[in-house]
Amino acid sequence: MTTFLELLINGVSLGAVYSLIALGFVIIFKATEVVNFAHASLLLAGGFIAAKLSGEIGFWPALGAGIAGAAVLGALVEFLVIRRYRGSDHSVLAIVTIGVDILLLTELTRRIGPDVLPLGDPWGDRLLTLGSVSVPQTRVAALVVAALVITVFLLAFTYTSWGVAMRAAAEDRETAALMGVRLGRVSIAAWAVAGSLAAVAALFLTVFPTPGLAAATSFAAFKAFPAAIIGGLDSTTGALAGGLIVGVTQALATGYQDELSFLGRGIGEVAPYLVMLLVLLARPAGLFGTRELTRV
Repeated sequence: MTTFLELLINGVSLGAVYSLIALGFVIIFKATEVVNFAHASLLLAGGFIAAKLSGEIGFWPALGAGIAGAAVLGALVEFLVIRRYRGSDHSVLAIVTIGVDILLLTELTRRIGPDVLPLGDPWGDRLLTLGSVSVPQTRVAALVVAALVITVFLLAFTYTSWGVAMRAAAEDRETAALMGVRLGRVSIAAWAVAGSLAAVAALFLTVFPTPGLAAATSFAAFKAFPAAIIGGLDSTTGALAGGLIVGVTQALATGYQDELSFLGRGIGEVAPYLVMLLVLLARPAGLFGTRELTRV
């Protein structure tokens, strides 16, 4: 029987991966004020490239290629599609990203078909056992890698010129442009970074105990969307907190679904959305989101 501690560790690990995806939503929203519903296709594209190349060039080069491929795809979507609608209403841009997502997912699903593609990761199905607690090594690796990636991102976001430009654009786009910030570069870089984060997340969503990459892997992005909403779409800190909340909630609800059977089967899949609704009822901008005040 899975213990509470095992469920908690798995939940924190899964939450760290969800945080990577949620950060992608937040980065793009801060840079362009667009809710990117094409994020699922970026995640699946990065994982697909890594899975296809891992048998030919090895796991680590394939992972690098997957991350680079997802970053390039994100940049291309911004340059070829989103930039053409600059100045349009935000709802129009959101609908455009839905269209992009449908096109990309359709092509990727056609290429993957019914297959499940292994990534050939070095951890396999090995377990890390500490006393009575056994956790897959992939979960531990996911937590460590996600923590390192998030730390590097936050340092870059705080101290690099790109991070400063992005924060300036998020604060006031017109003033930032007048001060010399090139909004186009900030936007395309945000899409590229979001794509690369999604590719890293795809790795740990498709290794043990998951059998591999499938067309349905893209749904993980929609599971991470509540994390971005719970934390606040304009808050990087909120993305981290929201990811952990969603991961732990899903793991515990799934682990104790027999005890929660009165709520219906599959409560683990629904629980993050229920938490999202409860948070929005109390804090419409999310836990760390910026509340907009309008003087009347």
